[in-house]
Amino acid sequence: MHYQTLARTILKHVGGQQNIISLVHCATRLRFKLHDHQKADASALKSDPGVMAVVESGGQFQVVIGNHVHDVYQALRAETEPDDTPTVVDTPRQNLLNSFIDVVSGIFTPFLGVMAASGILKGMLALLVSCKWLTEESGTYRLWFVASDALFYFFPLFLGYTAGKKFGGNPFLSMAIGGALTHPLMMQAFEQALTAETVSLTFLSLPITFINYSTSVLPIIFAAWVNAKLEHFLNRFIPAVVKNLFTPLLCLMITFPLTILLLGPLATWLSQLLANGYQAMYGFMPPLAGAMMGGIWQVCVIFGLHWGLVPLMFNNLSVLGYDTLSPLLLPAVMGQVGAVAGVLLRTRDAKRRALASSALAAGVFGITEPAVYGLTLPLRRPFIFGCLSGAIGGAIVGYFHSSVYSAGLVSILTFAQLIPPDGINLTVWGAILGTSVSFVLACCASWWFSGMEKEPVSD
Repeated sequence: MHYQTLARTILKHVGGQQNIISLVHCATRLRFKLHDHQKADASALKSDPGVMAVVESGGQFQVVIGNHVHDVYQALRAETEPDDTPTVVDTPRQNLLNSFIDVVSGIFTPFLGVMAASGILKGMLALLVSCKWLTEESGTYRLWFVASDALFYFFPLFLGYTAGKKFGGNPFLSMAIGGALTHPLMMQAFEQALTAETVSLTFLSLPITFINYSTSVLPIIFAAWVNAKLEHFLNRFIPAVVKNLFTPLLCLMITFPLTILLLGPLATWLSQLLANGYQAMYGFMPPLAGAMMGGIWQVCVIFGLHWGLVPLMFNNLSVLGYDTLSPLLLPAVMGQVGAVAGVLLRTRDAKRRALASSALAAGVFGITEPAVYGLTLPLRRPFIFGCLSGAIGGAIVGYFHSSVYSAGLVSILTFAQLIPPDGINLTVWGAILGTSVSFVLACCASWWFSGMEKEPVSD
């Protein structure tokens, strides 16, 4: 595929380089933030064979490309010659939900790939230990464990960079604040604070509360937002000749202590409140929660609303040490994969078979956009069967109270992440059962009821 040609076409139909405020990509989509959405030609983009769909959600203009989105993104970067220097732009005011989704996707999207890889490696290690193929004392285990755990342990460091960039601040400055939160001296102080003999410390006579910020999510995001505002404020008054030195200096001197004294404890309290609130709702009736999430997840993905739940998953892992939301999504993903399998088994059209084969392979590893936009949604019934099967499978997974113990893209590899520290138990088999039921039901229903030989329904 000629990525450069496709990039130029996309650039033209989003209104040109001057209309682009920012551009990031996730697993399958180019996510534009535009000055004027009226200048973008969605119809022209949809007619291009290299574009699967166009979605406007969360204040973003999203172009669905598929598995080769990174190649198109790199081609676009070459065409636009972007400047990584943070800038402050005037953007149209968005509603609260759109603003929230835009912020969340902008912060978490850049490292989804390495996060998924780290989570899968953690799950693989749990599987190897459970099967007694590795021991936790072995050098092999320890090296792989450190590689898998580094991103999550130093999460504030990575979030500091992406959040700082998203909020229009100096990303390296907020990254330094994230690093300070996980500095060995801070971790040592936290450990010492757990003992009764420890003498309390103060900052300018104010008592310091030491908290373990490794793996935390909200504290550094709060800090990055405050720091970006402080940067912009200081830059208005500090002379340009010394701005590059004194703005970062003052930010470090002000923002980090403010984070330790106020923002960090406040964000930690909110994190615990959010996790406990979710647990209370989930605990009311887990099968109902599973049916709801399994049924509507793919609809949320279509409209980009799924990003609203991403912080909740990370927060559950950070506060509780496990997450019960991610397993509920496995049947939703595999329901669409099963629907595609039904299409593949039924159709005799060579082009559709080729599309179904590639979508099936991508869907197994958690990338469902090729399946949804290329097949199940245009054919309508397979998409509905996938969602209904996802609801049934989700109810089963919820009944068994399945959990994951590391973050990652929801896919067939998530099964390894379901293994608890004490080894494989009934919750793992429950997730496998619910996901298998979802796949089989969607496959059979799509094969039997859908009338696959009809042409796809156009938008």
